[in-house]
Amino acid sequence: MTETSATSARLLRPLALLQTRREWSGPELAERLADLAGRLQRAAAPALRQGPAPGEGTEPSP
Repeated sequence: MTETSATSARLLRPLALLQTRREWSGPELAERLADLAGRLQRAAAPALRQGPAPGEGTEPSP
């Protein structure tokens, strides 16, 4: 899977969660989204440890 498609998949997971049921209680939805957020953070941790992507975080040239 390419990096772009992996990013797209991560962004679509919350939408897929919302489509799995017609109605969610507030506390139940909050719990499910918190679980999803934790999994996404763990999945993104290796990339975050590598530091900024090339060209990011630099001062613009005068």
